[in-house]
Amino acid sequence: MNQEILIKTVQRLVEPGKGLLAIDESFKTCAGRFEKLGVPNTEETRREYRDLLITAPEIEKYVSGYILFDETIRQSTLTGESFVSILQGKGIEVGIKVDAGTVDFTGHPGEKVTDGLDGLEDRLKEYKKIGATFAKWRAVYTIGEHTPSEECMKANAEIFAKYATLCQENDIVPIVEPEVLMDGDHGMERSYEVTARNLEVVFDELKRALVFIPGMILKTSMVLPGKDGEVAVYNKEIAQNTVKCLKEKVPEVIGGIVFLSGGQKDEEATKNLNAMHNLGPLSWPLTFSYGRAIQNPALLAWAKNPNDVITAQKLLLQAAENNSLASIGKYEDLINRVRTSRHRE
Repeated sequence: MNQEILIKTVQRLVEPGKGLLAIDESFKTCAGRFEKLGVPNTEETRREYRDLLITAPEIEKYVSGYILFDETIRQSTLTGESFVSILQGKGIEVGIKVDAGTVDFTGHPGEKVTDGLDGLEDRLKEYKKIGATFAKWRAVYTIGEHTPSEECMKANAEIFAKYATLCQENDIVPIVEPEVLMDGDHGMERSYEVTARNLEVVFDELKRALVFIPGMILKTSMVLPGKDGEVAVYNKEIAQNTVKCLKEKVPEVIGGIVFLSGGQKDEEATKNLNAMHNLGPLSWPLTFSYGRAIQNPALLAWAKNPNDVITAQKLLLQAAENNSLASIGKYEDLINRVRTSRHRE
């Protein structure tokens, strides 16, 4: 492990005013989104769509790293230029999703653990040769009356530790992503309790495995009520609970923290991130690692007219800029400027 390489990569990823763009959807996830919009789910359509995401002019102003899928990291434009070389040319770090998805946790109905450790070291070495400098591994937790269990949290934490260790041994920055799902009708208090306990378990295991904490990034869900709940919760309350939880449970020496949008509406994810940066000084770099919350406008435009790539890329750039502003607490300034401009008109 070269700690200096890891720290420098982390610093580039969490550079102020920038965040990550996740375009690492699995075949199944991509199929669901494409089919809903009437887009054929083929290798070529996936390549075309990700081509527009990767070649978007000036996206590097707002995005420091792309998280790719195995298929995507090997693809190229129609002119033969690899996606990896395009990103590298823009000064964007190349990331790769390396988990193999979730499987049932034996003896614990409704709970999942993440698969993919078999052969991981060889895959990491290959991805590094291709150009990857960071990786991502996701686990999911559903809040229920008796879930997530301590056993499930512990099992996923042990897997996280093994994954992170292998990454760092290959000078690849690991992103650890424990996602507490929004499914359910639980309130903020229950969400806080589960998120806090799970972060405790994850970091206890990472420390036990001697993972180099400054050379890793936490990708976490915000503290949110269940999507089926009936109590309205506002941006400030979400921001306060999330930051409090992170300050209590995440080591101050961590390289950085990034958020997944996790099923939130696009603008809500942006507003919540913005609200966190208006709470005062934070203990660590805090930014976005959004997929749908940035991609959605571009995907909808492209699905309607695949030949109009320019419009889709402009929408992508605007969404990325909005979240860039939110990552430094200045998104509201943009909203106010737009409102003032419209009023004058």
